[in-house]
Amino acid sequence: MAAKVDVNSLPACPVETTLALIGDKWKVLILRDLLPGTKRFGELKKSIGSVSQKVLTAQLRDMEQNGLVHREVFAEVPPRVEYSLTDLGKSLKPILDAMWNWGEEFKAAHS
Repeated sequence: MAAKVDVNSLPACPVETTLALIGDKWKVLILRDLLPGTKRFGELKKSIGSVSQKVLTAQLRDMEQNGLVHREVFAEVPPRVEYSLTDLGKSLKPILDAMWNWGEEFKAAHS
Protein backbone atom coordinates (compact mmCIF):
# COMPACT_ATOMS: atom_id res chain seq x y z
CA MET A 1 0.00 0.00 0.00
CA ALA A 2 1.31 3.45 -0.91
CA ALA A 3 2.20 5.94 1.77
CA LYS A 4 -0.39 8.63 2.36
CA VAL A 5 0.57 11.92 0.74
CA ASP A 6 0.83 14.89 3.12
CA VAL A 7 -1.74 17.18 1.49
CA ASN A 8 -0.50 20.13 3.58
CA SER A 9 2.92 19.90 1.92
CA LEU A 10 1.44 20.23 -1.58
CA PRO A 11 1.15 23.59 -3.37
CA ALA A 12 -2.14 25.49 -3.00
CA CYS A 13 -2.60 25.70 -6.79
CA PRO A 14 -4.06 22.48 -8.27
CA VAL A 15 -2.01 22.89 -11.48
CA GLU A 16 1.16 23.21 -9.43
CA THR A 17 0.15 20.12 -7.41
CA THR A 18 -0.25 18.09 -10.61
CA LEU A 19 3.11 19.32 -11.87
CA ALA A 20 4.72 18.43 -8.55
CA LEU A 21 3.48 14.85 -8.93
CA ILE A 22 4.05 14.24 -12.66
CA GLY A 23 5.92 17.29 -13.97
CA ASP A 24 9.17 15.45 -14.54
CA LYS A 25 9.81 14.33 -18.12
CA TRP A 26 10.44 10.75 -17.05
CA LYS A 27 7.28 10.49 -14.94
CA VAL A 28 5.08 11.46 -17.86
CA LEU A 29 6.80 8.86 -20.05
CA ILE A 30 6.42 6.23 -17.30
CA LEU A 31 2.70 7.00 -17.16
CA ARG A 32 2.47 6.79 -20.95
CA ASP A 33 4.17 3.41 -21.01
CA LEU A 34 2.17 1.93 -18.12
CA LEU A 35 -1.25 3.05 -19.40
CA PRO A 36 -1.59 -0.02 -21.67
CA GLY A 37 -0.74 -2.36 -18.78
CA THR A 38 1.86 -3.87 -16.48
CA LYS A 39 5.55 -3.79 -17.39
CA ARG A 40 8.75 -5.11 -15.89
CA PHE A 41 11.59 -2.72 -15.07
CA GLY A 42 13.64 -3.72 -18.13
CA GLU A 43 10.66 -3.26 -20.43
CA LEU A 44 10.06 0.22 -19.03
CA LYS A 45 13.70 1.20 -19.36
CA LYS A 46 13.78 0.01 -22.97
CA SER A 47 10.53 1.73 -23.96
CA ILE A 48 11.49 5.04 -22.33
CA GLY A 49 14.93 5.16 -23.89
CA SER A 50 17.77 7.27 -22.59
CA VAL A 51 16.82 7.29 -18.89
CA SER A 52 19.44 5.84 -16.54
CA GLN A 53 18.60 2.92 -14.27
CA LYS A 54 19.21 5.10 -11.21
CA VAL A 55 16.85 7.86 -12.37
CA LEU A 56 14.14 5.42 -13.47
CA THR A 57 14.30 3.66 -10.10
CA ALA A 58 14.04 6.98 -8.23
CA GLN A 59 11.10 8.14 -10.37
CA LEU A 60 9.24 4.85 -9.92
CA ARG A 61 9.79 4.94 -6.15
CA ASP A 62 8.50 8.51 -5.97
CA MET A 63 5.45 7.63 -8.03
CA GLU A 64 4.83 4.58 -5.85
CA GLN A 65 5.09 6.70 -2.71
CA ASN A 66 2.55 9.16 -4.17
CA GLY A 67 0.12 6.35 -4.97
CA LEU A 68 0.38 6.54 -8.77
CA VAL A 69 2.29 3.31 -9.40
CA HIS A 70 1.99 -0.17 -7.87
CA ARG A 71 5.16 -2.25 -7.54
CA GLU A 72 4.82 -6.01 -7.19
CA VAL A 73 7.79 -8.21 -6.31
CA PHE A 74 7.56 -11.92 -7.06
CA ALA A 75 9.52 -14.34 -4.87
CA GLU A 76 11.50 -15.93 -7.67
CA VAL A 77 15.17 -16.35 -8.43
CA PRO A 78 16.09 -13.95 -9.88
CA PRO A 79 13.38 -11.71 -8.37
CA ARG A 80 10.78 -10.44 -10.82
CA VAL A 81 9.37 -6.95 -10.29
CA GLU A 82 6.36 -5.60 -12.17
CA TYR A 83 4.98 -2.08 -12.27
CA SER A 84 1.43 -1.02 -13.00
CA LEU A 85 -0.69 2.08 -12.56
CA THR A 86 -2.99 2.37 -9.58
CA ASP A 87 -6.52 3.68 -10.11
CA LEU A 88 -5.15 7.11 -9.19
CA GLY A 89 -2.42 6.74 -11.82
CA LYS A 90 -4.98 5.60 -14.41
CA SER A 91 -7.05 8.70 -13.65
CA LEU A 92 -4.28 10.75 -15.32
CA LYS A 93 -5.16 9.24 -18.73
CA PRO A 94 -7.25 12.23 -19.88
CA ILE A 95 -4.31 14.53 -19.14
CA LEU A 96 -1.92 12.38 -21.17
CA ASP A 97 -4.50 12.07 -23.97
CA ALA A 98 -4.78 15.87 -24.06
CA MET A 99 -0.98 16.18 -24.19
CA TRP A 100 -0.88 13.65 -27.05
CA ASN A 101 -3.56 15.51 -29.02
CA TRP A 102 -1.92 18.89 -28.45
CA GLY A 103 1.44 17.51 -29.57
CA GLU A 104 -0.09 16.02 -32.72
CA GLU A 105 -1.82 19.34 -33.56
CA PHE A 106 1.38 21.28 -32.94
CA LYS A 107 3.42 18.99 -35.16
CA ALA A 108 0.78 19.14 -37.92
CA ALA A 109 0.63 22.94 -37.76
CA HIS A 110 4.41 23.27 -37.97
CA SER A 111 5.24 20.69 -40.62
